Amino acid sequence: MRMSPPALHRRVLAEFVGTGALVAVIVGSGIRADLLSHDLGVRLLANAAASAIGLGLIIALLGPLSGAHLNPVVTLTEWWTTRPEGGGRDVAAYVAAQFAGAVAGALLAEAMFGRRPVTWSTASLSAPHLLLGEFVATAGLVLLVQGLRHTGRSSLAPVAVAGYIGAAIWFTSSGSYANPAATVGRAFTDSFTGIAPSSVPGFVGAQLLGGVAGVLLAGVLYGTSRASGEPNPAGSRRTG
Repeated sequence: MRMSPPALHRRVLAEFVGTGALVAVIVGSGIRADLLSHDLGVRLLANAAASAIGLGLIIALLGPLSGAHLNPVVTLTEWWTTRPEGGGRDVAAYVAAQFAGAVAGALLAEAMFGRRPVTWSTASLSAPHLLLGEFVATAGLVLLVQGLRHTGRSSLAPVAVAGYIGAAIWFTSSGSYANPAATVGRAFTDSFTGIAPSSVPGFVGAQLLGGVAGVLLAGVLYGTSRASGEPNPAGSRRTG
């Protein structure tokens, strides 16, 4: 029996809370790592581990509600490939909630550590090789999400997506932001995980292009037929 999805306002709230929690974990663990170690490798390891664990738990918790997109690129690519009911209205609501949640999460992390709010990052990340890293990281994420859905294994998303992001933080030159909302949120923190506002447009552009590449590659690998509209890109929200 096909069940109706949760009401839009509940799904949008889940996206706001989930994206905010994710960015709070990323930024907060980066601040903590800065306080505890001067070794860059140790800080990166701590931040990657906390980010991956936090992401997996958030997806497991909120996936049944909203699909736990937590990422505008995931929302856009899932809408394009599945065309679920609700269309553009749901997409616009999800994306707005994700950006608002990301900013709120960064400010929350700053407040938890007693730091001055709205301190713009000074970390300039505009070199071409960093943009390539973002392109690769986002393409891989979208390919993973699409592949899980095409093969009927979306229930593995909490572990698979978290594992991929934890690895991509290390194997990409950019540190795998792979999320336009999180990128904007991280501009609000002048800490280990921040990005200067002037670098945000380049990163977001690379992420959007990476999303397109991920969809195209998934189409080549799995076929271009659209699934039946099950919007469970990062979570495992079933409607069966």
